[in-house]
Amino acid sequence: MVKYRSRAPLRLGLAGGGTDLSPYCDAFGGAILNATIDRYAYVTLEPLHHGPLQFEARDTGVSLSLDPDASSLQLEGELILHKAVYRRICMDFNGGRPFPCRLVSYCESPPGSGLGSSSTVVVALLKAFAEAMQLPLGDYDLAHLAFEIERVDAGLQGGRQDQYAATFGGFNFMEFRAEDRVIVNPLRVKNWILSELESSLLLYYTGQSRASAAIIAEQARNMAHSGPSNPAIEAMHQLKADAYEMKEALLRGDIGHVASVLNKSWEAKKSTASSITNSSINALMDTAFSSGAIAGKVSGAGGGGFVTFLVDPERRTELAKVLQQQNGQLMPCSFTKRGAEGWRID
Repeated sequence: MVKYRSRAPLRLGLAGGGTDLSPYCDAFGGAILNATIDRYAYVTLEPLHHGPLQFEARDTGVSLSLDPDASSLQLEGELILHKAVYRRICMDFNGGRPFPCRLVSYCESPPGSGLGSSSTVVVALLKAFAEAMQLPLGDYDLAHLAFEIERVDAGLQGGRQDQYAATFGGFNFMEFRAEDRVIVNPLRVKNWILSELESSLLLYYTGQSRASAAIIAEQARNMAHSGPSNPAIEAMHQLKADAYEMKEALLRGDIGHVASVLNKSWEAKKSTASSITNSSINALMDTAFSSGAIAGKVSGAGGGGFVTFLVDPERRTELAKVLQQQNGQLMPCSFTKRGAEGWRID
């Protein structure tokens, strides 16, 4: 039996996070610096000749058996992203006809972790279908389709960077403009700079996933009040400026300046919504900084999930030992230059 597999990388948001959200990017334009890491969402697609549609999410232990008629598939309940991808594929690329298959996914980061896991799963699902059906989808096409499926079809709140990061891979400076126009600028970061940054990086999982939709909804409400003195909009302006500043520091290999911008961005980010930080995150930050950290920022929307720390490599072991004594866990990671991939197994 022929099978098709795919994988797409998760990402670390380094600067500009939140400026890819509407209504901000529609009115002012957004800018984001992010990088993909060697943690992935994996998908296996096995076409079937007949029988029910089979969905499995091995990381959450959920499996469904469904009628393969896409027109009757309701986007509700469990595995809504699997349903939304399948329905869009059938309606847009298969003439509305069913495409019976067994679809199995696994993600190396839980939902709500701040690494873009949900969007990465959507990209991996689409990449598997594109491989199986030989769909003419370029990188921009794939990423935009993933965005539409997740944000419009499934109605899940969030930004735009995750789909493009998972599709393109590597270090990217992304610009987000009105009417869903996106420009992805790949950065040619020298190998010694990547090595220094990896040596300075510790990724820590708090063990607490969070509902990013609530934080994003609060950010949107805060930005809806126009006026020159809106603190949420001013914070977003700062986050966008930080993305440009960090890009220059990164390309120069000035990790100290990268750390300074990361800290500045964390302070600005906390001004966009009240639930981005909490007492446990603040305590974790205090502990880390007293043990050698020179920068720290919660990934994604905030409120929990992963925290990115930067530390002088000579004090890396010291900080790692302290973090291991907390309630979460350290996650090893390296940067990856490759984006979403698909292949066939006979």
